[in-house]
Amino acid sequence: MSIRGSDGPRLRRMNLVATLRALRGSPPTGLTELAARTGLSRPTVEGLVDDLLELGWLSEMPPESGRMGRPRRLFRFRAESGHVLGLDVGSTSVRAVVSDLEGRHTGRALRRTAPSFGRAKRLAAMRAAAADALAEADISPASVMAVCVGTTGVVSASGTVKLSVSLPEWTGVDLASEIGREWDAPVLVENDCNLAALAERWAGVAQQVDDVVFVLSGMRTGCGMLIGGRLHRGSRGAAGEIGALPLVGWHRAPSHLAAYPALPEGSAPENVAELVFSAARSGDPAARWAVEQFAHDLAEGIAALVLSVDPDLVVLGGGVSRSADVLMEPLRRHLDPLCLEPPRLTISGLGDQAVVTGAVRHALDHVDTRLYDLDTPLQATEPAGPTPRPAGA
Repeated sequence: MSIRGSDGPRLRRMNLVATLRALRGSPPTGLTELAARTGLSRPTVEGLVDDLLELGWLSEMPPESGRMGRPRRLFRFRAESGHVLGLDVGSTSVRAVVSDLEGRHTGRALRRTAPSFGRAKRLAAMRAAAADALAEADISPASVMAVCVGTTGVVSASGTVKLSVSLPEWTGVDLASEIGREWDAPVLVENDCNLAALAERWAGVAQQVDDVVFVLSGMRTGCGMLIGGRLHRGSRGAAGEIGALPLVGWHRAPSHLAAYPALPEGSAPENVAELVFSAARSGDPAARWAVEQFAHDLAEGIAALVLSVDPDLVVLGGGVSRSADVLMEPLRRHLDPLCLEPPRLTISGLGDQAVVTGAVRHALDHVDTRLYDLDTPLQATEPAGPTPRPAGA
C-alpha cells in the first residue's frame, strides 16, 4: 500500500489502530514490546501511546518496583473506557447485561413479564431492565457505546419487528427507534436465535466452529445460522424460519407436550415443557410418549436445515436444553435417518444467557468496527485518572 503526502492523517489513524490492537486483550505492555508487535519504531509508538493516553483509551500502570535503573513504562487498554448494553426480550422476561469493551459483564438485571404483555408494558420492562443493569454496573448512559436488542420474530435491517407470532402487539414495532430515544448510541436489533448462535461461537460450545445451526426451542422453536463464521440473516432477515413451513413439524411440536394428560390444571404455558420432561424422566409412559412425538417433530425441521446448510455443528438451546438427558436419545434416533450423514449435535451450555450474551457480542462487534475504521477519527473517551504513585514517592 502506497501512502501519499496527503495521507498523513490516515497513516496516523492506521498506526493508532495497530497500537490499540496490540494492547487490547493483552496484559500491561511496554514500549519496546509494542514496537515489536506493531512493526513501528519505538519513538513512533511512544508518540502514539501519548495520544491514546490523552484520548482516554489507554492507562499507564504504576512504575515497576524492584528493578534497577529507569522503571519500564507499562500500558494497558482501558476496557472500562466504554460499555455496551445487551437486551433479551422474551415472552416471560427481559434480561439486560452491561459489558466493558473486553466483554466482561459488569451489570445484570432481570425483569419478569407475562406472555399477555402488550407493547407498552414490554417496552417499559426493557427500559427498567436497562436502568437496573446500568445501576449495578455503576455507569451512566453516556458511557454506553452501543445497544443491542434481541427479540423473537423476523427483524428488518432497520430494526423493525416485521413479524412476531408469540408476543402480542409486537409485529410492526420499530425497536431501534423506540429504544434509541433514550440513548446517544447506536441501537441494533436482531433476532434472538441469531444472537444465540453468535454467543455459542464466542463463549459457548461452537468456539472455532465456522458453520453452525443453533436451534432455540422452548415455548416455540426457531433457528439462527452462522456460515463461514458470519451471521446469515438472509436478504430480508428471515433465514432459518423453518417453523413457518406447515410441512415441518416445529409449529405442532409444543402441542404434544401440552396434550400430556397429567398436567396440573392451570399450568402456565412456559412451565409445560419442564413438567412433562420431569415426568418422562421418572418413567411416566404418557410423558415419555409426549416427548417422543415432540422429538419427532423437532427432528424434521433440524433435518431440513442440515440438508440445506450442511453445518459443522447443530446446537440445541432454549428451555428444552435443560432436559437433554431425556430429549437427546429420541431426538437423535429420529434425526439421523432423515440426514445423508448424521450431524454433530450438542446442547448449549449457555442456558437462558445465550441470547443476551449474543446481544453483548453483537454490540461489541459494532463498537470494534467503528473503533478500527480508518476513515473515522478516534473519539476521546473519559480519561483515566492520574497514574498512582508508589508508596513513599
